[in-house]
Amino acid sequence: MTQRSLGDWLAYLEQLHPSAIDMGLERSQQVLSRLGLGKLAARVITVTGTNGKGSTCAFVASLLAAQGLKVGVYASPHLLRYNERVQIAGVEASDQALCEAFAAVEAARGEISLTYFEMGTLAAFWLFQQAALDAVVLEVGLGGRLDAVNLIDADVALVTSIGIDHIDYLGDSRESVAFEKAGIFRAGKPALCGDLDPPQPLLDQVARLGSPFYLRGRDYDLAITDQAWHWRGLDGRGQMVELTDLPPLDLPVENAALALQAYLLLDLPWEAGQIAAALQRTRVTGRLDRRRVAWKGKSLNLLLDVGHNPHAALYLAGRLSARPVPGRRLAVFGLLADKDLEGVIAPLKGLVQHWAVTPLPTSRTRSADELQVALQNLGAAVTSYDSVTAALEAQLDQATAEDEILLFGSFFCVGEALEWLARQPEE
Repeated sequence: MTQRSLGDWLAYLEQLHPSAIDMGLERSQQVLSRLGLGKLAARVITVTGTNGKGSTCAFVASLLAAQGLKVGVYASPHLLRYNERVQIAGVEASDQALCEAFAAVEAARGEISLTYFEMGTLAAFWLFQQAALDAVVLEVGLGGRLDAVNLIDADVALVTSIGIDHIDYLGDSRESVAFEKAGIFRAGKPALCGDLDPPQPLLDQVARLGSPFYLRGRDYDLAITDQAWHWRGLDGRGQMVELTDLPPLDLPVENAALALQAYLLLDLPWEAGQIAAALQRTRVTGRLDRRRVAWKGKSLNLLLDVGHNPHAALYLAGRLSARPVPGRRLAVFGLLADKDLEGVIAPLKGLVQHWAVTPLPTSRTRSADELQVALQNLGAAVTSYDSVTAALEAQLDQATAEDEILLFGSFFCVGEALEWLARQPEE
């Protein structure tokens, strides 16, 4: 029998289960048991939230790796390669390793049907257990309570933010979303929340489990000045710890602050200079991701961001307002059909002088015509294009060195732009 390539495996996984999303843990739990997977590492940190999961995971992993720990990170979705989802000691899993992991899960599942995400999650767990890790950082895919990542008990569980998204699965209120996300908390284990106003169901779950609870604005907090930011938090004994004059970060400092509180509770070495350096080294492709692009003799500014819901758009608008550009902002924008179009464009409409809208390379996309009409109804200047590449090149053609091109709205949008960038002489 010919061995499957990674591409073959991924194509197989896509047709393995009748629905792409099938919330629930029972099927995955059975396969987890058959695989003999237990505690994946001495320290397990699980992260959920409407926005900010990826950068929070990256900050936590950087802080742990700075102590010489061998860290595994599981995140989703990917932008260019599936391998991005599974990292061990800072290195993406190889095609061969992923194929071996998929084969192990396939052999164990027998008659049990699993979704693409469930197969991938169990494969990541299998690789982590093989790797003899000191810590794993797990990003929840959707919600929390019924997500396959929640098969593993967290030593520290983080909720970054609570907004309305994925209403078909999580409900149409912050209360229903909070209930699902609080499902990653464990009895007696620290539960952290970066949302300044967590809905009551999350607080109820903390009380029910007796989990030590650390809330932003109460137990830990941050302050930002023009040249630095400052942090304070509580250690496991209730003693206050402070860090002052931390250098500015490209990624959201709110998520760095949450990661710092989690790191503090792991009772690892605490050295201010080492911590600051670890945070500054942290990068996440496609999140407030600034690039310089050489295009037809011009050196141009490009900002990539995968933000695709109102909460993310509001945050992005705040960052753009705090960093004005000498020229214009020119947007390249695509959005999936299940996202809140009006909620995404409303915070940004006054910050963008011209929009280039495009369908995304997926059947789940909104049409360019729909995006164009919505923006025109707000009085925006907008042109539609057939693809992300065409929209990006059109904006580059009209941009000057003083302008900034903002490309955002979806992982699909940023992913196609990254493929285009890989073919260009980036500065």
